[in-house]
Amino acid sequence: MASTEHPPPRRLRAWMLEGLSDMGKDGGLQGPHAQPEPPHKGRPWYRVMCLTGVDYFSTLGYQPGIAALAAGLLSPVATIVLVIVTLAGALPVYRRVAEESPHGQGSIAMLERLLTFWKGKLFVLTLLGFAATDFLITITLSAADASTHLVENPHLADALHDKQLIITLILIALLGAVFLKGFLEAIGVAVVLVGTYLALNVVVVVSGLWHVATEGHVVTDWTSALTAEHGNVFVMIGVALIVFPKLALGLSGFETGVAVMPHVRGDASDTEEKPTGRIRDTKRLLTTAALIMSAFLITTSFITTVLIPEKEFESGGAANGRALAYLAHEYLGNGFGTVYDVSTIAILWFAGASAMAGLLNLMPRYLPRYGMAPHWARAVRPMVIVFTLVGFLVTWIFDADVDAQGGAYATGVLVLISSAAIAVTIAAHKAGQRGWTIAFAVISAVFLYTTVLNVAERPDGVKIGACFIAAIVLVSFLSRLARAFELRVTDVALDETAERFVRDIASRKIRFIANEPDNRDATEYRDKTEQIRADNEIPSHEDFVFVEVTVTDPSEFEAGLTVRGEVMHDRYRVLTLESSSVSNALAAFLLHARDLTGQIPHIYFEWTEGNPFTNFLRFFLFGQGEVAPVTREVLREAEPDRSRRPRVHVG
Repeated sequence: MASTEHPPPRRLRAWMLEGLSDMGKDGGLQGPHAQPEPPHKGRPWYRVMCLTGVDYFSTLGYQPGIAALAAGLLSPVATIVLVIVTLAGALPVYRRVAEESPHGQGSIAMLERLLTFWKGKLFVLTLLGFAATDFLITITLSAADASTHLVENPHLADALHDKQLIITLILIALLGAVFLKGFLEAIGVAVVLVGTYLALNVVVVVSGLWHVATEGHVVTDWTSALTAEHGNVFVMIGVALIVFPKLALGLSGFETGVAVMPHVRGDASDTEEKPTGRIRDTKRLLTTAALIMSAFLITTSFITTVLIPEKEFESGGAANGRALAYLAHEYLGNGFGTVYDVSTIAILWFAGASAMAGLLNLMPRYLPRYGMAPHWARAVRPMVIVFTLVGFLVTWIFDADVDAQGGAYATGVLVLISSAAIAVTIAAHKAGQRGWTIAFAVISAVFLYTTVLNVAERPDGVKIGACFIAAIVLVSFLSRLARAFELRVTDVALDETAERFVRDIASRKIRFIANEPDNRDATEYRDKTEQIRADNEIPSHEDFVFVEVTVTDPSEFEAGLTVRGEVMHDRYRVLTLESSSVSNALAAFLLHARDLTGQIPHIYFEWTEGNPFTNFLRFFLFGQGEVAPVTREVLREAEPDRSRRPRVHVG
């Protein structure tokens, strides 16, 4: 549908809003209203795995140290529990998520389909709050750990002492600058970083295992201390199960693994409706990444526990937040250790890039569609600035402390995995798969237990998540309120009968009557016609067409509009529309009728009874209310030229 011409945007504004639906190049549409670009050819799954891996594998930079702080001597046992939960719980869940949402929507989209109206929107906003917690803390925690590796390097320790906060802020700013410039060839960079990092970790692990084998007393000392502290193996397993939630950071990366699905090449025969090859290869990606990570988690937790003195893991210790780097310097020399530090800093910084990409993929997918974000939220660069500033705030609040952010990170990860487990349980139940339903229900119970325990022991995580949720909900509803009078209709389509009605009445003066359908009997249409004639002193020979809008889901914001025509009682011509809002649908239809016929249409209303404020709330929440003035306001915003604006009459 046509819209009013606007002057060309200024260069800075055009650059900032590049990709926005109404800011396209050469006057063309971009974003969700654009013609689709040719399908992306994608990359082999093992290369895309590296894009996931910068988030998943980079946790090796801090996971062993966090595990040692949380579980002490039981760190290897607790890590084995983590690996079992990973391979028997998270992996099957996300393999199923890949089947159910092959375009990268993830578990949030699966759950969104289960709930409608405002309760569905609020539920999604809550999950988005925890997702924002996960991704934003990934950015800030990874940058903080990267700065830890930098300031603890023996060659730089004196020069960079007490500079960790500043370095972390600089790393986050650089990350934002990269996305402002344009983030290209991310997969190629990820392959190099992940390949180098994993190779260096293999060297550290082999060196650590060699020292364990040649210094047999370290194992004996460890087992003796373990037995003295916990008694028998059953007590050890029990304690490991209790402390396991504190190790939940090792589960990160699965949501990212699903988010990058659109980059997986799949088969040449794949279609958008049935991407069989993409689903199969994404399952390979998830499985391979989980197996690699599991092997590293077990071996690294073992060697760091038996080779590093316990006091070094504590705050201020040389191994705090950098256990494997400590071993690299200790056993392979400062030269190799520095190379390892550089590789760790690079992958941790790039893990923030992976998280930023996840945020930029997730938030614009939901909030603008709900009308719960400013119009510019569809563009990448303004959102990058917003996320970067929030990253600065989080880093300042936590003083760039890796351990302090662990609780918030774990909470975000666990909530997302729990929601995914619940989503696949429901999907399996609907598919009639009783065995999988029971299995996924058990997995859901495990993750819900883990989440509740993590929240109880480290409430700071849910507090941060609650702050994100509150901020998202507040901004969303303020934005929805501010955008209430937008046109909100992406396109208008008339069926053959409706178009014939509009073209026929255009030969005279186009007069529509807005009618709220009740009984839809002949008496209703006759009385309405007589009342409109009397209220507006319209001669009896003038013709009308009725327009009726049925509100479907008032919580929806943008959608297409289909107009159907029918003749009621062999006399009255009626156009029926379905929309989330009566006023916005009527305004969009009137503008379309104007553009179709070249004539200015007139529409006639009755005043709505009741308090104006109450009626506005009804419009905001339920798409109804004070229809006439709101329709006029929507038209005023959509068409500033009064001479071309459809006429609204109220009697």
